[in-house]
Amino acid sequence: MAKRPSDIRRASQADGEIEKESKTQFPLVRTNFILMAIAGLMIVLGFVLMAGKGSTPTEFNPDIFSARRVVVGPTISFLGFLFMGFAIMWSGKSRSTKNTEE
Repeated sequence: MAKRPSDIRRASQADGEIEKESKTQFPLVRTNFILMAIAGLMIVLGFVLMAGKGSTPTEFNPDIFSARRVVVGPTISFLGFLFMGFAIMWSGKSRSTKNTEE
């Protein structure tokens, strides 16, 4: 006769097979998410700086070539994307030293 899932769960809990993962085993911690949020805000800020009214067929708007829209906005967005990669890969000193000691 096949075992019911509840019997298997009770047996594995009795044997101590089910354990909670410690916080050091999670790939991302709270600090990573905070850094990723900051990077996301940098990306959005860059796109906001690039936004603006464009030229129409009847009227030329020289603001489309302003330094804010051509240089500053894209640079901040690009740095935000780079910072996002850094935020994902970042591991704190406390977490990395604990992993090497174990």
